[in-house]
Amino acid sequence: MRLFALALLLLGPAPPSAGEIVRAQDHDAYWLWAGVKTRPELEKAKTLYLLQGEIGPDRFGEVRLKAQGGTEPGPHAPTLWLVYRVRSLDWTPEIFAAVNRRLARWRDATRVAGVQVDFDASTHGLKNYAAFLGKLRAALPKDCWLGVTGLMDWASQATIEDIEALSETVDELIFQTYRGRETVADIDAYLARLGRLNVPFRLGIAEGAAWSPPTALARNPHFLGYVVFLRNEAEDH
Repeated sequence: MRLFALALLLLGPAPPSAGEIVRAQDHDAYWLWAGVKTRPELEKAKTLYLLQGEIGPDRFGEVRLKAQGGTEPGPHAPTLWLVYRVRSLDWTPEIFAAVNRRLARWRDATRVAGVQVDFDASTHGLKNYAAFLGKLRAALPKDCWLGVTGLMDWASQATIEDIEALSETVDELIFQTYRGRETVADIDAYLARLGRLNVPFRLGIAEGAAWSPPTALARNPHFLGYVVFLRNEAEDH
């Protein structure tokens, strides 16, 4: 797919030195979730992952799209990805159509690289997830990239075949190194397992979390850079 083609576009500045706290100003790619206030770092952003909504069952069990985050098109200088937090893969044709309508509205106003799916797929469920992503890709315009977030468990427990099946369907894979506000415990052990993968990837890191990137990560030819999950400053105090 086009994962390698994204390398030059998406590589950001050098990561923080070992033991430092993740600072937004040291990077240029961000997840922008609902409720996060506008801030100076966004003015220099090269890539924004902008939350559009949540897709999952309502109180009656019906899978629906609930709009959230930055849902109104407007001019944005950075490359944009439209992100959906997904809690169910049982999408109706109406949901696929709604995602496409939102994409078209944004593309009328600014440059949109693609759609990102934020879904916590279990490691043993990756084959089914890849099948769903194949359906989503077929429903999207041919010039729209498709990206996914991934759990660190994928790197340590998934088979090479499952990860490569995902890479054949999506254009970007971002492993989330955090749970909540903190970097996951034993992150070095997870990162060491990334060396067995032959697919390009990025790492998602949480603003305010401790981060000590291992030396081996910088030498990994498939590592494309970082994306920072932004939080309001008040949340860190």
